[in-house]
Amino acid sequence: MLAIHGWTPDHRLMLGCLEPVFAARPGYRRLYPDLPGMGRSPAGDVASADDLLAALEQFVDAQIGSEPFLVVGQSYGGYLARALAHRRPGQVSGLALSCPVGKFLRRSESTVPELEVRWPDAGVEELDPVLVEEFVPMAVVQTPEVARRFADEVLVGLQVADLAAMERVQRRWDLSEGPELGVFERPALFLTGRQDNITGYADVYALLPHYPHASFAVLDCAGHNLQIEQPVLFGALVGEWLDRVEREGRNGRTEREG
Repeated sequence: MLAIHGWTPDHRLMLGCLEPVFAARPGYRRLYPDLPGMGRSPAGDVASADDLLAALEQFVDAQIGSEPFLVVGQSYGGYLARALAHRRPGQVSGLALSCPVGKFLRRSESTVPELEVRWPDAGVEELDPVLVEEFVPMAVVQTPEVARRFADEVLVGLQVADLAAMERVQRRWDLSEGPELGVFERPALFLTGRQDNITGYADVYALLPHYPHASFAVLDCAGHNLQIEQPVLFGALVGEWLDRVEREGRNGRTEREG
């Protein structure tokens, strides 16, 4: 399983939400890379989305080879995950996306709701001001526990990102061929937040014709931190997606053996 974090955080975002899911599912090798310029990965000479995708392809070739694998992506990482799935349809066995960017990459072109705080908590005001500054503008569930996870899993990545490299890549943030190259026939999952004021949900729904075996969920009381605001639903829906992937794998083996 290859997990691709979003724009500017690092692998700890994906590690925090996925390891609890896989703790009950032995047998999966999990890979949590940092994208170039984020986390511990130096930016090097990356200057475009195509460069980021090329770096991911090189990582897959080096760490996975020709073996089948799953891809999970969050936000902009979901954009790159979609591209991987379409470029390697015979190798990617399943695709799961959390708060992915939709039909339009840039927020200014997207349909996004206004921020609506569904679960306010006065205790958030007593937290570290640096944490509050990053957390509050996108937090739909503003409890101390969600803020703690945001600090441990998201903010830590934001604080070490190479912002100069991020600015350079954003000038060529779109893949030259786009992520979708046709139809992805394997099990897929799209998790979106009803109150996500960063990527929204409406424009993500428009992608479904490319994914005939995708479940699409819009979770209430969830914004762009869906994975930590609704952890129980996140785990249940990812688990159901894995069930579908495993079932298809068993059926595929049976057909080949028959």
